[in-house]
Amino acid sequence: MVVSGVATAAFSNGEVTELRPGQLFYIPSEPHDSWVVGDEPYVSLHFMGANKYAR
Repeated sequence: MVVSGVATAAFSNGEVTELRPGQLFYIPSEPHDSWVVGDEPYVSLHFMGANKYAR
């Protein structure tokens, strides 16, 4: 869930998703790139899957 800020996630198949405050999102484990849009810090809560990439 996005708490604040805006980010974009882009996938190799051409799909591009913009993540905005209040949105629930799912980013699959397939290769992708992501970046923050604008000057506001991006903050999101990850409810599932973080055990595979974060500690």
